[in-house]
Amino acid sequence: MADLAGWRRERMPRLPETAWFELPPDWVGEVLSPSTARLDRVVKLPIYAARGVAHVWLIDPDLRTLEVYENRSGHWLLLATHEGAAEVAAAPFDAIRLPLGGLWVD
Repeated sequence: MADLAGWRRERMPRLPETAWFELPPDWVGEVLSPSTARLDRVVKLPIYAARGVAHVWLIDPDLRTLEVYENRSGHWLLLATHEGAAEVAAAPFDAIRLPLGGLWVD
C-alpha cells in the first residue's frame, strides 16, 4: 500500500516467512504525484493513523518538499516541512541528517 515502509527492530526482529506483512509499519513514506496525491492524503493517511503508524513522510518531487507527520492519538500532527536541498533531521530518523537534494531529479 505505501511506497516506503519501515519497522523498528524491536517490533520486527526478523522478516516474516510470508509474502506479506501483518504488522503495521512504524514509519511510512509516500511519494506524491499529481495522480496519487489525493489518494495518499485523503484515503491512506486516515488508514495509517487508525492502524497505529507512528510517522508519515509525504515526499513531493514536483514541489521538492518533505512533510513530516507524527500520529498523536489517531490524528496527524505536522512536525515540519522541508524543501529544496536542505539537510534535515526528520522524525523518526532525527538521529541522522538526510540531504534532500539527493531525492530530486535535476
